[in-house]
Amino acid sequence: MIAPSLLAADFMNLKRDVEMINQSEADWLHLDIMDGVFVPNISFGFSVLDALKDVSTKPLDVHLMIVEPQKFIKEVAATGAFMMNVHYEACLHLNRTVTAIKDAGMKAGVTLNPHTPISVLEDIIGELDMVLLMSVNPGFGAQKFIEHSVDKTARLRKMIDEKGLQTLIELDGGVNLDTARRLFAAGADVLVAGNFVFSSPNPIQTIRELKSF
Repeated sequence: MIAPSLLAADFMNLKRDVEMINQSEADWLHLDIMDGVFVPNISFGFSVLDALKDVSTKPLDVHLMIVEPQKFIKEVAATGAFMMNVHYEACLHLNRTVTAIKDAGMKAGVTLNPHTPISVLEDIIGELDMVLLMSVNPGFGAQKFIEHSVDKTARLRKMIDEKGLQTLIELDGGVNLDTARRLFAAGADVLVAGNFVFSSPNPIQTIRELKSF
């Protein structure tokens, strides 16, 4: 599956770009909310998400790169999001947060920064619908792909399969045709693609090519 990241869209022509994604073979629309504290950048907030729910025909995959994400579960649910991703590094009581996300009617995803080992999920992965592995340091688009992400994906795939789980693996950062091929081969289920899609001369064709592996 492919989830284009709205962070790389043209914000002067946001509706146009969302409608382009609607017409494409993309599976989800990925939304990065940043607070300038957990990551060194600020993106957009719930007013944009509220507007998107009436325009996007793709399921909304919301990634909170913020401190204390548990405070905003109801607000995310109100936008119609189907998946809410919170960072392991930002959640003191991760089990409680995951339970609250599900109680709000959403799927629960947990995100790991590049330096965070997958072993931290050993005791909670059975409760997760998805794990999002960052393959760049969070906060900005157009960063260089961190190569150990391929091996990390393979190790997470092994953990999930050995436990007999259906947990999805999503990768975010540095996705292009080369890294997509290697990540899917390593066991990824969903790839977030930002600049590679939106800066393409033909984004719809680029999404189709990413889905071809």
